[in-house]
Amino acid sequence: MSLVLDPPIRQEREYTVAPPTLRAADPLPPLARRAWQQSWLRKSLLLLLLAIAWEAIARYQANDLLLPTFLQTAQAFVDGIVTGELLDRMRVSLTVLLQGYTLGIIAAFALTALAASTRIGRDLLETLTAMFNPLPAIALLPLALLWFGLGRGSLLFVIVHAVLWPLALGAYAGFQSVPETLRMAGRNYGLNGLRLVLHILVPAALPSILSGLKIGWAFAWRTLIAAELVFGTTAGQGGLGWYIFQNRNELYTDKVFAGLAAVILIGLLVENVVFRPLETLTVRRWGMQR
Repeated sequence: MSLVLDPPIRQEREYTVAPPTLRAADPLPPLARRAWQQSWLRKSLLLLLLAIAWEAIARYQANDLLLPTFLQTAQAFVDGIVTGELLDRMRVSLTVLLQGYTLGIIAAFALTALAASTRIGRDLLETLTAMFNPLPAIALLPLALLWFGLGRGSLLFVIVHAVLWPLALGAYAGFQSVPETLRMAGRNYGLNGLRLVLHILVPAALPSILSGLKIGWAFAWRTLIAAELVFGTTAGQGGLGWYIFQNRNELYTDKVFAGLAAVILIGLLVENVVFRPLETLTVRRWGMQR
């Protein structure tokens, strides 16, 4: 005899839902909150706090030879700009830097395009980067002086070395991350070799290429300043590194800090005037980067 159980009966309840009420529109945020949302204002405030801390520490130490105050450094920087000495040093350094950076970009893209097109090129790139990427560019300066003499050629040699390997690695890593479907689509349109690299791989790998360009720029800038500190002038003209070294020998510490400030300001300008707008116009607009 089977026993059949009736299913339990759920108790029913009725709820009265209050009619929706219209919420008033949120007022605009106050001026201080809107101002704080500006990135440039926050960064400017941080720089101002650092300058105040620098001034306070320097005044507490009371030794201009070891640490000049922020106001003394700013005065030395303004004097260098007004007299034209600091501007001339920056012009010399930037001229050499742009030449070496351009040569390094050309060499890196030629090597990366060869690696993306052929197996021999891939083996060559992997072998050369494993050998030379860990080697500091400044360590090649004695050889550069022996081969190219005390002139611009030595600086260009070490700058190209500083730019070539990080940029080649970044571009090659970007090429390796390109989906196979994009490669197949390019081949279906008859693209191969260099045309495939330019029309398919370079746009798809642009975030990695831009990262390599930024890293190569930083390496090149540091290498140039270090090289100028080591052997000074090129063809009778010294750059920012020589300006710093010369004033250090003459115990003008405020001018040394002014030269360092010029190096930092140039780095900030390149980052915010060159690379950031380039990223905004390309990879951020295309949705490839946040």
